Amino acid sequence: MDKINVGIIGTGWCGGIRANTCSSSPIVNELHIAEINQDRLEEVNQEVSATYATSDYRELISNKALDTIIISATPETTHYPMAKESLESGKHVFLEKPLALTLDEADELIKISSENNLKLAIGYSQRFNPKFAYIKNCIDQNKIGKPVSALVSRHITRGLGKKISSRVKLSPAAMEATHDLDFVLWCMEPAKPVRVYSQSAFGAMKEVTGSADSQWILITMDNGVVLSIGAGWNMPPGYPNYSGTWIEVLGTDGMLVVDDTHRDVIFNTIDNGIQLPMSSMPGEPLGHVFAGPMHNETINYLEAVCFDRPIMVSAEKARNVMEVYMAADISDELNEAVDLPLNKLKLSSAVA
Repeated sequence: MDKINVGIIGTGWCGGIRANTCSSSPIVNELHIAEINQDRLEEVNQEVSATYATSDYRELISNKALDTIIISATPETTHYPMAKESLESGKHVFLEKPLALTLDEADELIKISSENNLKLAIGYSQRFNPKFAYIKNCIDQNKIGKPVSALVSRHITRGLGKKISSRVKLSPAAMEATHDLDFVLWCMEPAKPVRVYSQSAFGAMKEVTGSADSQWILITMDNGVVLSIGAGWNMPPGYPNYSGTWIEVLGTDGMLVVDDTHRDVIFNTIDNGIQLPMSSMPGEPLGHVFAGPMHNETINYLEAVCFDRPIMVSAEKARNVMEVYMAADISDELNEAVDLPLNKLKLSSAVA
């Protein structure tokens, strides 16, 4: 069996998970890591015994021995330049969402990867959540008839909201609802979105980072299906990194209701009160197993590179998600529905 050499740029929360997954994979030969926080670099290096560890990510990109680069760096403004440099160096790329900050940047990355026959995968880990995969499977097998509508409501704590919205001025639609936009568009394939309407609500987060507390998005598909996606990051601190999601999918012959609010495991102590373990979106290690989707997502990508298999979320599909959440932000700004695909006039009005 062939093995691959992997470089990981950024070993924070998500990058650390991916580094640990790579280090335990039998198909990874060499693991190289880059992290500007020296303490974190040393911590992860001790965990994974990396072949090479550096604070300069360009050393990984210039290393001809590496087959692929996994980019888990923040802030999100780094995604496009790092991905572009990696692709131009001839490496396959796995990139955490968002794909880019503009559609032009996204198109350029897609063009480079396509012209050089390179894989460019985007990190939408919720496709690897078993409950989400079950919904997709039911729809594909026509178990609820033809889809009629879907609703997804996702909320995280204001601690996470502050962390995310402090480092980049992107909306809840772009940074939180984006996972669920990817999910519902995936479920509804081959239908495509044609109209988007969105509204934001401001409250606790406005004085903290200037961000909205939550954002709701209504999407009309070209087959008449209506999708409603809401996401927010103003829940009281509570359990660190908590993420809870409620899903309803209505079809002509049935309905799916999925509770992913993580109330199935409750840990209550005198010192710390109620905690909801295993509730973070990426997941967390539990001794010999890993609870959460990011571990499996990483393995899926490694195998796609090693065995030349199709990637789960292509950059083209991630661009479609980008266009929807950008339309949502434009709709919120203009207080009117926005038709897809976006045109230059709508994009320029949003910038203005």
